[in-house]
Amino acid sequence: MRISPGLAGVREHVDVLVVGLGVTGAGVALDAATRGLSVLAVDAHDLAFGTSRWSSKMVHGGLRYLAKGQVGVAHESAVERGILMEVTAPHLTRSMPMLIPITSSMSRLQGGLSRAGLRAGDLLRRGARTDAETLPGPRHLSATETLAMAPSLRAAGLRGGLLGWDGQLEDDARLVITLARTAAEHGAQVRTRARVLSAAHGEVRLRDETTGSEVVVRARAIINAAGVWADQVLGEEGSRTDGIRLRPSRGTHLVLRAESVPDLRASVFAPVPGETNRFVMVLPQPDGTVYVGLTDEPAPGPVPDVPEPTETEIGFLLDVVSAAFARPLHRSDVVGAFAGLRPLLDGGDGSTADLSRKHAVITGPSGVTTVVGGKLTTYRRMAQDAVDAAVAHHGLAAGPCVTASLPLLGAASRTELASLEEPARLVRRYGTDAALVLSSAREMTGLPDHELLSPVSDTVPVTLAELVFGITHEGAHDVDDLLDRRTRVGLVPEDRTHAEPLAERALALTRT
Repeated sequence: MRISPGLAGVREHVDVLVVGLGVTGAGVALDAATRGLSVLAVDAHDLAFGTSRWSSKMVHGGLRYLAKGQVGVAHESAVERGILMEVTAPHLTRSMPMLIPITSSMSRLQGGLSRAGLRAGDLLRRGARTDAETLPGPRHLSATETLAMAPSLRAAGLRGGLLGWDGQLEDDARLVITLARTAAEHGAQVRTRARVLSAAHGEVRLRDETTGSEVVVRARAIINAAGVWADQVLGEEGSRTDGIRLRPSRGTHLVLRAESVPDLRASVFAPVPGETNRFVMVLPQPDGTVYVGLTDEPAPGPVPDVPEPTETEIGFLLDVVSAAFARPLHRSDVVGAFAGLRPLLDGGDGSTADLSRKHAVITGPSGVTTVVGGKLTTYRRMAQDAVDAAVAHHGLAAGPCVTASLPLLGAASRTELASLEEPARLVRRYGTDAALVLSSAREMTGLPDHELLSPVSDTVPVTLAELVFGITHEGAHDVDDLLDRRTRVGLVPEDRTHAEPLAERALALTRT
């Protein structure tokens, strides 16, 4: 089966209906399908439309949670990071060196906490049984070694650096899309542009957003994985009375060109002045951009489809990073910015930064199983817990969870990935499916490889082959799907404008 928009031909009786196709919902669809259950997974918009595409693109090992005393969350994060990097998605992840500069302005307390934190992070890695070849141990660097890894750092007052390692995703939305493709490969129906109008007691009313037609589907179990919309999407009889209280927080990132902080060989964690254990991250990306983030601000009020960064947040991030680098950053260096809302469980008093990143699975009076909280790295465990709860509550005949040992489509060992002959960009984004991306684009368009693989421009590396594959195999419906989710060109508005004609061409070629 393939991912497709709308509800044409959808099954009207399924074992499990999943609401929401972010990373958790796609993970739930895969988990349920691989247990032998019939699955329909829907989203009102598109794959990775919400929070899942607005992350730092990191696979966190849980260090920040350990610092807050959330030992269970930290261990779970480290375990799931290892599974992602070594089993399920080595093709979409890589080890990320992270550098904390030690300067004369850093207090002894902050320096000591940073050293202890990296050592604790390595203990988490060992406890999770992640290989040291995947994530090496931390070490202290001299000032010369620190500048070799990050030449654009401010040299004055630099005493050295601390080098640690964490995981990094090629692209968070690409992880979601690959999960959805893998779920479809195992028999799940994955439908975008399918809005839930109401859901309770095994009956779900859906509207096809491409045609306006409505369909009623009977499901033995309904799993609500709608993230920040989890307390809204199922209607009055669904999840509103099921005891879920969310307090979303907004995390903002900036997008810079690589020349603004040139020659970075590691991510830089710039200490926030006056804070003992808070940093702003400078994260180089393989496409010639750099992400700077992130904030953690309360986001009360109605949940927008696409959150917007505030100028105050942008100014804060620029100020912190400028203090660590030789060349101050200016507003003109910012070529894009994005914000995401975290679906945090409301635990009562305290700031959103203090709320636990634990997830919760609740089956309420409506019979709907809702999974909320958590974070991208732990999506697989969240999905497992949600399916376990739904299976137990509804007495479904299902096999055991197998997702901890199930490679996603395109996965292979790093040695095998390094031996592939396809272009490096395709291998990074599709793994062993890189050959499928190119061959299917050839078959669909009849165009030569040089035309299919030519980038839009020097700063926009996306190719026609990727865009065609996004339509034929990944369910892209329009230009927004292609540029904002299947690729991430839309993070930089100027690049998006340059890429729009190629996206429109891909749509025309696949619809003739």
